[in-house]
Amino acid sequence: MFDGKRKIIDWERTSKMLKLLRCDNINLRKYVCRQLNLMGIKDYCDGESCDTCTVDMEASISQGELAEVFSVSEGIVANWENNRTHPELEDLLLYSDICKISLFDIVQFEK
Repeated sequence: MFDGKRKIIDWERTSKMLKLLRCDNINLRKYVCRQLNLMGIKDYCDGESCDTCTVDMEASISQGELAEVFSVSEGIVANWENNRTHPELEDLLLYSDICKISLFDIVQFEK
């Protein structure tokens, strides 16, 4: 619930959360896998279901794979995760939607 106070984003902690999600969110892993298949970049499976997928779903997504899906360079993903630049709101919303978590679980605020 909104308490009427302005909240300041803690970009360092938010950047760490983005890296954590890339390395350990099964919903993101499945989405990236499907998208790379549909884009014709990788051929892990039929692109329709995870039943025939050859990717280890426990494995981390690379920055390059995530960059392909977000249509940005690998360097941009690295910059997001290392707090050198900040993702646009649209990218954060896509992240939260794909990961099936709230935007407020990704964006960390100063205490």
